[in-house]
Amino acid sequence: MIGLMEVLAVLLTVTACAIVLARIVFSLPLVEGRVDDAALSPPEDGPLADRAAWNRPGLTGVTPLGSGADAFAARILLADTAVSSIDAQYYIWHGDLTGSLLLDALRRAADRGVRVRLLLDDHGTSGLDAEIAQLDAHENAEVRLYNPFNLRRLKMLSYGFDFFRLNRRMHNKSFTADGLATIVGGRNIGDEYFGIGPTPLFVDLDVLAVSEIVPEVAADFDRYWASPSVHPAGAIVKATGGDPISDRLMCWHDDPRFYEYKAILEASDIIAPLCRGTLDLEWTTAVLVSDDPVKGQGAVPREDLLTGQLTRAVGTIERRFDGVTPYFVPGRAGVEAFATLEDRGVEVRMLTNSLEATDVLPVHSGYARRREAMLASGVALYELRRAATPDTPDDMGIFGSSGASLHAKTFAVDGERIFIGSFNFDPRSMQLNTEMGLLIDSEALANGLHAAFDDAFCGLAWRVEARDGELVWVDPAAGTVTTEEPGSSAFRNIALKVVGWLPVEWLL
Repeated sequence: MIGLMEVLAVLLTVTACAIVLARIVFSLPLVEGRVDDAALSPPEDGPLADRAAWNRPGLTGVTPLGSGADAFAARILLADTAVSSIDAQYYIWHGDLTGSLLLDALRRAADRGVRVRLLLDDHGTSGLDAEIAQLDAHENAEVRLYNPFNLRRLKMLSYGFDFFRLNRRMHNKSFTADGLATIVGGRNIGDEYFGIGPTPLFVDLDVLAVSEIVPEVAADFDRYWASPSVHPAGAIVKATGGDPISDRLMCWHDDPRFYEYKAILEASDIIAPLCRGTLDLEWTTAVLVSDDPVKGQGAVPREDLLTGQLTRAVGTIERRFDGVTPYFVPGRAGVEAFATLEDRGVEVRMLTNSLEATDVLPVHSGYARRREAMLASGVALYELRRAATPDTPDDMGIFGSSGASLHAKTFAVDGERIFIGSFNFDPRSMQLNTEMGLLIDSEALANGLHAAFDDAFCGLAWRVEARDGELVWVDPAAGTVTTEEPGSSAFRNIALKVVGWLPVEWLL
């Protein structure tokens, strides 16, 4: 009789052969004859070039984009005013209302003769192959995909035979027009990131920057554009004919939200001053921190990762560190690092999603298993509550309006510096995905974030404490205390416990 070990050996052999065969059958096209063009020099004429007030050598002008309407309006305006080039880089681009409007804006820019380069992580392009192919076919536009999936339909099945490559994603977000203005931050392209639609909305944060830092963002885009992990979209997606971008946009013309959002954009207080060149900017210094794109192939020395760059750029933390991240998985090393800061007298406070607000349950498991250890070390923990009405006007300071789920990635140090970017405090951001962001010298922005913590986020977040050996969730505004984790249920509790048993923290 055949023994169990022999059966397992046969199954493993068959599985391995199937994976190898799948890789051969569904392999990606070879990148041959690719021309890796570079960022264009800023134009001498044009709406953005005429901003004489932006000519401050050695300094960067910044303004936060806390509201979704302002963040979307700024992108649309940059696309509509560009005369030379647009370079956009995103992890997710949805085919919803805002995604369709921005695709159309890029296409219209290309029609005007603007060179458009769009770099997308293929994980977030589902359902957009036809639109990507159409834009890529434009004589003035090119689209490239980072770590594209082998299968175009049922894309997730590609993980079964190409997991270790596909598990590494490009999480960067930037939008640069004419090499003169750029938007960097946490927002992807989709309705939930800009405060519209029936999907759960996000509390998010971007920064609009001009002058000194913009050439650095443009050069960083060039690094990714020429990365070996990047493939020209034309070799991956196939054109279907017709005008899919216009067809997709037309689908929204009978939707009341189309006109509601146009009114919101027209009412945005960032459009008029940006057009006039009178937008109130803070002039300061900023540092771009960005992973080397070869991180997508696992080939970056630890000291060169964004975390190492950021640690060196921040320098010594003296008094306080306030961090905001939607996906908080500190791991053992993170807990020890926070404990070391607390031992040195640094006040550490962190805001993340509560169980009731999170959109990724396994990530909450990775956070929850370290929660008591962080509290024991002195770290103050806040968890964003799920808003009863996502369009509430409640103010969260630099974050704009409250929402249903946290998505901003930022931290402030000693009332002097603030980071705004794509980096989460989790193993995925540290080791697997590429990330970027700006570290800005700004007492105003840093103290704005400190003040949000001081005010306990105006009652929009729970404060988690350990009392008498158990966790409690405190509502600072009402003064109420509950011992049951908000958002918990029998199913969620079981799921959290099961995920907590699995050796998956490194994937979260």
